[in-house]
Amino acid sequence: MAAITLSDALVAHLKQRQLADKELVLITDDGGGKYSLQGGACTIGTNFTVIVLDQPDPDYAVPLTNEAGLHLWTSPYDLIFLETGVTMTYGQGQISLKDDAHMLDNAVQIADGATVLAAFDRGMTAKGTSC
Repeated sequence: MAAITLSDALVAHLKQRQLADKELVLITDDGGGKYSLQGGACTIGTNFTVIVLDQPDPDYAVPLTNEAGLHLWTSPYDLIFLETGVTMTYGQGQISLKDDAHMLDNAVQIADGATVLAAFDRGMTAKGTSC
């Protein structure tokens, strides 16, 4: 089990957007995951997205415990990029993710999981760019 600290401002933002009672999945958005829309080799571990789901996804079954009690999950693969002291904050209209050693992403996106999968079904592919 991994832990994450969520700022009060982030929790308030998620509540305002009516997302706090959803299943939330934190992914490394590197083009390789089920919900990944962006990425490429040079972005591995630098882009993150919070995927919003109505039901838990068994592919993302690693809980990220937090004091806010949000249902926040990740996968064993994505956990590789999260070291000790993981914190997600909200300020100036942006979500930031950092750990004790690094700023991981200062522009974390939020995406609806069903919409992402529907886009893939329509033939949209991950936005892979070469370095």
